[in-house]
Amino acid sequence: MTSGPPTGVPVDFAAALADLRRQALRAEVRLTEIPAPRRVAPFSVALAGDVLAGAPPGRADRDADDDHDHAEEPLATGRFVVLHDPAGQEAWHGTFRVVTLVRATLEPEMAADPMLADVAWSWVGECLESAGLVPGTSTVADGGTVTRVLSQSYGALAGTPDAVDLEIRASWTPLDTHLGTHLRAWAALLTMAAGVPPLPEGVAALTRRFTDRSRQRHTVGP
Repeated sequence: MTSGPPTGVPVDFAAALADLRRQALRAEVRLTEIPAPRRVAPFSVALAGDVLAGAPPGRADRDADDDHDHAEEPLATGRFVVLHDPAGQEAWHGTFRVVTLVRATLEPEMAADPMLADVAWSWVGECLESAGLVPGTSTVADGGTVTRVLSQSYGALAGTPDAVDLEIRASWTPLDTHLGTHLRAWAALLTMAAGVPPLPEGVAALTRRFTDRSRQRHTVGP
């Protein structure tokens, strides 16, 4: 007996979802499926990610209820969204679009660095290349923004240390359905922004929540 994509789900989108499920990420990265945008493309899937310090291997496979018992402040957060329009969209130059977001709080002294935005944007290219993705060959129409916000406290909160919030938004068009490498590139960017050392001490598979819920709901638009 053969199995194929759920009724109404394009073969390419089903293949992309399957490739996402097969990926293994660093133990510090926790993924949760979230509602995907429905107006931009007819088919989509969205993941939220957190980077947690000192995550023990295997935690990613525990039940969602266990996460509430081990709550900790993430070092970085973000979103990974895959859009698919079988008819293609002119701005994409293809039928898929990956849209990513990374947020992290940096050391206050970095706020004065005039090169901060340039350096942060260079991380995007480095992470894509580290995953084996080459602009113009593996991806097209790459673009994005880097935003930094310096928070200073006054009055009753005057003792609160200054903080720099960094936000990286990047999007690109994959040229095939092997989107697992794109997920790994985004996860690498997430950990880089969090200041996690690049050499992993262990890896963990995608969360069971993502795999199971995707099969039930097919993560598609209306």
